[in-house]
Amino acid sequence: MLSAEEIAAAKKRTKYGTKDRHHEHDDCIRIAYEWLDAQPKTKGAVRASRPLKHHIEKWGGRYVSQNDVEVAAQLHPDVRGEYPFYNVSRLLILPSDARLAGISQAKTQNYAMSDRHVREVYGSRSE
Repeated sequence: MLSAEEIAAAKKRTKYGTKDRHHEHDDCIRIAYEWLDAQPKTKGAVRASRPLKHHIEKWGGRYVSQNDVEVAAQLHPDVRGEYPFYNVSRLLILPSDARLAGISQAKTQNYAMSDRHVREVYGSRSE
């Protein structure tokens, strides 16, 4: 699990895409990191914009800011690009809920994935 020190250092070196910086909680960065970690990576950044933050929120069960996702991507050794154009495959993988174990803020807000959302976003691709 990412430490508070690792997250604090990453916040300082992240090149943010927004003028105002907003971080909800370090656990939001941990949630985003776990979601990004589960995704297949491509050689280069994708060209199409996708609502990654919204997919992360629904999976993690909590609001996650764009800046939280940017820091998580900065921390991940295999993620390249700038939000939302990361080298994440268009064929997304539904991460296992086991990845959220130990993240106290996970599943604490009224964000949920419907069966329809899972089918449309992930199909049958899951960990």
